[in-house]
Amino acid sequence: MDPFVRRLVERLHDPTRPLSRNRHFHTFDTPEGRSALKVSRRLKSLQRDILSCFQEGHRPRFFRQVGPEGETRIELLMERIQGRRISHLQDAEFELLAQLPGVREALEEILEPAA
Repeated sequence: MDPFVRRLVERLHDPTRPLSRNRHFHTFDTPEGRSALKVSRRLKSLQRDILSCFQEGHRPRFFRQVGPEGETRIELLMERIQGRRISHLQDAEFELLAQLPGVREALEEILEPAA
């Protein structure tokens, strides 16, 4: 992932100093800016699905497979809607997903062995 795109995504998700899309419209009118917005929306959507499953008491099942090109495959089995969501993320995107509020805690609990 381009370092500039990564910084933009981090700023879009930072609650202490958010990056306003209206104020910085020139930044988001570039290919890098559009890419950052796309990644940001995708990660926020994954965050919502992970947290909603976790908060409703339905444990989302999480499988992580690393492909030959370094991408990460995430599969969420969501019992509440009896559905499945499969996402392919670059390693940098997965790191950004784990930084979003509540995601790391939800995934750590899923990955911990049952006692």
